[in-house]
Amino acid sequence: MLLQSTVPLGRIAGIRIAVHWSAAVTVGLFTWILATYLQGTAGTGIVWAAATVGALALIACLLAHELAHSIVATRNGIHVERIVLWLLGGASELTDEPKDARTDLRVALVGPGTSLLLGIMGFGAAAVSSVFSPGGAVTATLVWLATVNVVLAVFNMLPGAPLDGGRVVRAVIWWRSGDRLRAETAAARSGQVLGMTLGGIGVAEIIAFGNFSGLWLILLGWFLFSAANSELTMAGLRHQLGATTVGDIMTPAPQAVDAAWTLDQLLRSELVYSRHRVFPVVDHDGHPFAVLAWADLLGPRARLHPGLRVADLARPLPPAAIVRADDPLGDVIARIVLRPNLDAVAVTDPAGRLAGLVTSTDLALACNRSALGLPAAPSDSTR
Repeated sequence: MLLQSTVPLGRIAGIRIAVHWSAAVTVGLFTWILATYLQGTAGTGIVWAAATVGALALIACLLAHELAHSIVATRNGIHVERIVLWLLGGASELTDEPKDARTDLRVALVGPGTSLLLGIMGFGAAAVSSVFSPGGAVTATLVWLATVNVVLAVFNMLPGAPLDGGRVVRAVIWWRSGDRLRAETAAARSGQVLGMTLGGIGVAEIIAFGNFSGLWLILLGWFLFSAANSELTMAGLRHQLGATTVGDIMTPAPQAVDAAWTLDQLLRSELVYSRHRVFPVVDHDGHPFAVLAWADLLGPRARLHPGLRVADLARPLPPAAIVRADDPLGDVIARIVLRPNLDAVAVTDPAGRLAGLVTSTDLALACNRSALGLPAAPSDSTR
C-alpha cells in the first residue's frame, strides 16, 4: 500500500517515517474516546490533556509495532522503503518479499509481540501509578493504553491477510508444504472471510443496537477484504508469471536524459524523434535516479522556464522502481504501480548504471500474455 500526500517525520534505525493526513483523524477519534472514558477521574482540562497525551502515546505504540516489523525485515535482507502512519494505524512498505518461510514468520510475529509487551508494560506502569493516584486520570489512561495494545496484539493475530495473523498462516503453510502459492492463497482467502465477517458484525451492530460505532468495523472489514482480494490477485499473477524476470520484458539500452541538460536542450535533442513517452534521467555516471515524461513538459513551470534543468523538473524514482534484470517480474509488479505514459521502472547493472527500462505498457502486456498461457514476452521481440 503506497499512500500519497505524506509528510516525512525523519528516520528511526535508518528507516524513513512518514505520516498521512488521515492519521490526524485517528488522533482526534482516540482523543475523544479516551476523554469519554476518563470522565469523572479529574477536571475537564486535565481529562482532555490526558486524553490527548494518551492518543499520541497510542500512535507511538503503533509506530513501535511497525518498527519491530521493519527492523526484523531489514536484518533479514528485506528492504524497507518507509513506514507510514495513517487512518487505520501504520503500514510498513516492504519492497522485497521474504525469501523463505522462517523469515516470513519472524517478521509477522514480532509486531504483535511488541504490542503485547507494551501492553504488559502499560499495566505495570498503571499498577505503580495506582499506588499514588488510585482512580486518577493518569492511572486510567495507562490502563486504557495497555488494554488497547493487548487488543491490538490479539486483533493482529486473527488468521487472515493482510493482518499479521494472516502472515503467520502463510508462513506456516509455506513452511510445511513448501508451496508458496498455496500458502498465499490460503491466507488471502482467510482475509476475505475475515473482512466480510467484520463488516457483517458492523452492519448488525448498527441495525440491532443503533450503535454507529459499527461504521468503524464496516470500514475495517472493507479494507481487509479489499487488501486480501488484492493479495489473492497478486498471488495468482506471480504464479502465472512463474520464473519470468524483469530482463525478459525490459527495453535494453534505453534512451536516457542527461540530468544536466536544460529543457531547451532536451527539446533540441534526438529524443524528440523517439516514439517513447517516458525517459529515465541519469547522472554523469549513468546512474538512473529520476524519470521524465513528455507530459511533465506541458506544465506551466516548464513552459515559463525553458532554461530549467531536467534534474529540477524530473520526478525522483522510488527505490522500488530501481531493479535488477534478474529480479522476478511478479515481485516487481506486486510492489509498484505505474501510471501510463508517466512512470517507469529503471533496470540497472551490477554497477548501478542504467541497463534497461520497463513501462506500464510492458507490464500490462506481460500480464495479459501470461494470463493467456503465452510467454511474457516474445523471444523475437525488438522492444
